[in-house]
Amino acid sequence: MTDIPAGLTRERGKTLRAPVVLDVLEREVPEATIALEFSDRWELLVATMLSAQSTDVKVNQVTRELFRELPDPAAVAAAPLERIEELIGSLGLYRQKARNLKATAALLLEHHQGEVPASMAELIALPGVARKTANVVLSNGFGINEGVVVDTHVARLARRLRFTREHDPKRIERDLMRLFPRERWLQVADLFIHHGRRTCLARNPRCEDCPIEPLCPSSQEAGLTDKR
Repeated sequence: MTDIPAGLTRERGKTLRAPVVLDVLEREVPEATIALEFSDRWELLVATMLSAQSTDVKVNQVTRELFRELPDPAAVAAAPLERIEELIGSLGLYRQKARNLKATAALLLEHHQGEVPASMAELIALPGVARKTANVVLSNGFGINEGVVVDTHVARLARRLRFTREHDPKRIERDLMRLFPRERWLQVADLFIHHGRRTCLARNPRCEDCPIEPLCPSSQEAGLTDKR
């Protein structure tokens, strides 16, 4: 267990606990980073678009073949829709994802010289790209912290730690952006996702192995039952 400052407990306010929670997780898992595989911004955008309702492991398996055959927006825009569907057919919602990929590739060629744009407004204008995907691309592809990526793990940890009481991702993101400094927004996502996948599980969280358990109002030790 990583040392936690004396006197700081799960009962203290979220403003006091938040930076310590992040510091402890960073020391425990300094290697935490995005699990999707990519070599450029286009591949990052595609992988993130494909990750909805699919695991990162499965997406990585699919994109290795996809990028070998269709390596850039020009190749995707020119490919028959049926072939894109075949390449990503093992993923959930693959038909809609294939249409979005093809349409996004065409728009990048038409309006952005085939390059992934570096602004929130331009990214969310692309088919199949919402704020979460745009945040992933901006932070991991451009080093721009426009917001906090809120997936199911981030949302779960934010509520269990009482950093928010919201359930809507946009409102959760708002609360996290207020709580953490901009330069740490990417860390919040990477560390919370890593911790949510390995320790703070949706069912049967491993509180006994959790380095931030003394700071968590929802821990089993605290005698609370909120596992949302």
